[in-house]
Amino acid sequence: MWKFSMGPGMSEKMYYWGEEREVADSEQTFIEFKAKPSSAGESSRAIPKMVVSPPQGEITGAGSRGEDVERGGWDNKLDFLFSCISVSVGLGNVWRFPYLCYKNGGGAFLVTYGIAMIFCGIPIFFQEVAIGQYLGAGGMTLVGQLCPLLQGVGYATMTIVFFLDVYYCIIIAWTLFYLIATFANLPGLPWSGCGNWWNTESCFSAEEAIQDLEKHANATTSTSSNQTVHHTTPVEEYWDRRVLGITGGIEEIGGMQWELLGCLVLGWLLVYAIIRRGLHQSGKIIWFSALFPYVVLFILLGRAVTLDGAADGLLYYVTPRWEELLTPGPWIDGATQIFFAYSIGTGALPALGSYNKFHHNCYKDALITCVVNTLTCLLAGCVTFSILGHIAMEQNTEVSEVVKSGPGLVFLTYPEVVLKLPGAPIWAIIFFVMLIILGIDSEFCIVESFITGVVDNWPDTLRPHRNKFTVAICLLMFCMGVPMVTHGGVYIFQLMDFYSASGMSILWVCFFQTIAISWIFGTRKFCDCVHQMMGIRPNRFWYICWLVFAPVVMAFIFVFQCVQYKPLKYGSTYEYPLWAEVVGFILSFSSMIWIPAYAVYYVIASPGSFMENILKGLKPNIKSRAKLPKGEKSAIIPMSESSAGLISKNNSFLSQ
Repeated sequence: MWKFSMGPGMSEKMYYWGEEREVADSEQTFIEFKAKPSSAGESSRAIPKMVVSPPQGEITGAGSRGEDVERGGWDNKLDFLFSCISVSVGLGNVWRFPYLCYKNGGGAFLVTYGIAMIFCGIPIFFQEVAIGQYLGAGGMTLVGQLCPLLQGVGYATMTIVFFLDVYYCIIIAWTLFYLIATFANLPGLPWSGCGNWWNTESCFSAEEAIQDLEKHANATTSTSSNQTVHHTTPVEEYWDRRVLGITGGIEEIGGMQWELLGCLVLGWLLVYAIIRRGLHQSGKIIWFSALFPYVVLFILLGRAVTLDGAADGLLYYVTPRWEELLTPGPWIDGATQIFFAYSIGTGALPALGSYNKFHHNCYKDALITCVVNTLTCLLAGCVTFSILGHIAMEQNTEVSEVVKSGPGLVFLTYPEVVLKLPGAPIWAIIFFVMLIILGIDSEFCIVESFITGVVDNWPDTLRPHRNKFTVAICLLMFCMGVPMVTHGGVYIFQLMDFYSASGMSILWVCFFQTIAISWIFGTRKFCDCVHQMMGIRPNRFWYICWLVFAPVVMAFIFVFQCVQYKPLKYGSTYEYPLWAEVVGFILSFSSMIWIPAYAVYYVIASPGSFMENILKGLKPNIKSRAKLPKGEKSAIIPMSESSAGLISKNNSFLSQ
C-alpha cells in the first residue's frame, strides 16, 4: 500500500491512493512508502520502510513546511521565469545546434530534432523536474532511490559531466583568443581581409575584390571568372590557420598552439576563481544573463537576414533532404541535441525541481523553458544559415559547400556578420563577451556539479578538504584539455564531443533513467504524484509518452545508430582512422558501463539470494536527508545553464 502525508497547514489527513487515513507523525515523515503487507512466511527484510524529507524548506521533518524560507528559493515568479530563460540559453544553443544542423543537411536535422522534442524532450524534461520536486531529491541519487538496481545511472551521469568539464573549457579558450585578438587589432579586425601572413592564395574577400575593381576596371573579366572557383574566406582562414593552426588530421597532432594554451590557462583561472569565491547569481544578474544574449542575437539576426543571399541559406535551413533521414546521423544528433540542450540525463533538472515548493506548478515552467530553449536554437540557426547563404552567394557556390562543418562553425559565421555591421570591432567585442559569459556560466556550473556529486559520495573524506579537492580536479581537467590546444587538437575535441558526452552514451543513460521512473517506479504512480502536487492529472498523451514513446524512440535511435554506424568525419572530407574510432568507443563505454556493472555488483554483493536481490533492487529505497542544526540555512545557487547542476551553497568553500 502506497501512502503519503502532508504537513500542517496543508492537510490534516494521510492520503492513500484512493482512501484517507489518520495523520502520520509529521516529525518523522513527509512521504511514507510502505510495501504491501507480507504473508506470514515472508521475512521482514522484504518489507522496507522508506522515508523522504520535504522537497522545500529546511531539511527537517515534514511538519516544517513553514520553514521554506530557511532553504532559500526564488524571490518572485518573474525571477524564477527568467532563471528558466537563463537555463535555456547556453553554448548548447548558440554553438552546438547550428553546427549539428549544418552537418546533417539543415531541414533533415530539424525533422528529427522536432520528433525527439515532442516525444522525448518535453515529456522527460517535465518528468525529471516533477519527480525532483515531489521527492525533494537531486539528480545523482534520484534513480538509485527509485530503483536501487539502476544506481549506476548516477555514476554514468557523473562520468559524462566530467568529460563535459574537460572539453567545454576549450570553447572558452577559443573565445578568449578572439576577444584578445580583437582588442589587439583595434581599430580593425584581424579576419577582415586577406593580406595577412596566415592567408593563402585561395583567400577571397568580396570587399577587397570590389576595391580592386574600382581601382582597376580592366580586372573585371578575370575577377568574375575567379568567382566561379571555390575560395576560402578570410574568416575561415583565420579560424583554421591562425587560431587552430590546423593539421591534416588527428594522426598529425603537431606542436602546441601556445597562445591557445595561454587562453586555456586563463579560462580555468576564471572558472576556479568563481568557484573559490562562491560568486552566484543575484536576481539582477539573472535578468541580465537571460536577456543580454537575446539582445545581441536579435541585432545580429536583423543584419544577417538583410544580407544578399540570406534567403538561400534560410531555404537550405528549413528544406528537408529526405534521403538524409535514411542515415543515422540526423537521428542521433537530433535526439542527443535535445537531451544536451535541455540538460536531460545530467541530474540537473531534478535538482532544479527540488527547490520548488511542493505545490508549485512546474508543468507550466517546464513548457515555457522547453519552448524558449527550442526557439533560442532556431534563432541561432537563422543567424548562422543567413550568413552561410551570403557567403555562398559571394563565392558562387552551394550553401552545403561553403565551409567545413566542424565544431567551429560559430567562429566562421558570427565573425562574418559582425564585419557587415557599422562599428564592427565594438560588435565583435560584444559578441565574444556574450559567448564568454555563456561559456564560463556553463563551465562553472558543470564543474561545480561534478565536484559536489563526488564530495557528496565521500563526505567524511572530501568535505574537510573541499578547496584542495577543487584545485586538484581543475588541474586534472586542465591537463586533460591540453592535447586539444595542439595544432591537431580540434580533431580530438570533436571526438570527445561526439562520443563522450552525447551520441550513444547520453541516449543510454536517458533510456535507463526513463525505464526506472516510468516502468519500475510506475507511470501511474508518477501521475498520482503530479496530481497531488499540482491538482492536475497528466492527460493520455503524457502518459503514453512516458510509458511508450520516449523509451521506444530512444531505443530505436540507439539501435539504428549501432546497425547503420558510419565513421565520424571532420567536415565533409576527413574521416577519422580506425584507432581514433576505438578511442571514441572507449570514451562512450566508460560512462555506459556503469549501469550494467553496478547492477551486477548490487546483485552479487547484497545479502540474500539472487532473485531476492533483484526483487529488492526493483523496489524504491527512498532515504531521508540528514537534518540541519536549528537555524542553519542551506542557500542555493540558482541554476543558470542547461547542462549544469543546481548547487547547494556549502560553507566549506563559500564562506566569503
